[in-house]
Order: sequence, then structure tokens, then C-alpha cells
Amino acid sequence: MPKIIHRIGGFVAPLCIVLFWTSTALTELFGSHVAVAQLKSLIVTPGLWILVPAIAMAGGSGMFMGKSRRGGLVDAKKKRMPFIAANGLLVLVPCAVMLDRWAAAGSFDSTFYLVQAIELIAGPINLALMGLNVRDGLRMAGRLRPSPARA
Repeated sequence: MPKIIHRIGGFVAPLCIVLFWTSTALTELFGSHVAVAQLKSLIVTPGLWILVPAIAMAGGSGMFMGKSRRGGLVDAKKKRMPFIAANGLLVLVPCAVMLDRWAAAGSFDSTFYLVQAIELIAGPINLALMGLNVRDGLRMAGRLRPSPARA
């Protein structure tokens, strides 16, 4: 059961981040303030109610499955997970909530766009860290071969 939970969380969390990031970028570039406000609202509810549990599912089940394992790949995944969680809970979630509030109030000022920029940078960082964990997980499972050493 932990493997299934891990796979679901490991698929849904990065999918949410890609969806949030892409929709934000496209809406900011081509949408109206009303569309941005509507998107920000959807990212908070139901978006965060899907993303946060997915990250917790992936992290919790991964820690459970890896508690008795040792090695470079397991250790690397364990070291990345606190950064993924912290970036999500301390940067992405507060940014999303504040941007939703400001957009709903029509407050599209420099502070809004500064926080939006922080969110647009933090999202791909989490996505990259999650991608590294997926890669290492696939290597651990034998589904992905290690890349040959460069000479």
C-alpha cells in the first residue's frame, strides 16, 4: 500500500505544480485581472487542498519505505524532502494565499507582482527537486539505469 500512496502523491504533486505554474504564466500574459483573480482563487481552493496532501503522501510514504534502507540515492532523497516541504509550506502556500487575497481585492501592485515572481521561481525549484527524487526512485527500483560516467 505505501508504494501505491507514494506513486499517487509523487504523480499528483508535480502535476499540480506544473498546472499552477503554466496556468499562472499564461493567465498573467494573456488574461485579464478578473481571470487572474479567478485562477488565484482556484489555485487556493481546491488546488492547495490537492497539492499539500499529495506532497505529504509522497514524503510520508517515502520516509516509511526508506526507513530501513541505506545508500546514496535514499540519502539524497531524504535530504531533498525537507527542502521540498519547506518550499511548499513556507513559500508556495503563503504566496498562493496572499496572491489570492490581493487579486480578489483588485490589488495588482508591485507587491503583488514581486510575490508572483517569488512564486514563479519557487515552483520550478520544487518541481526540479521532485524530479530528482523521481529519478532516484526509478533508479532504486531498477526502472532507470544510472547515467554513464562522463570522461
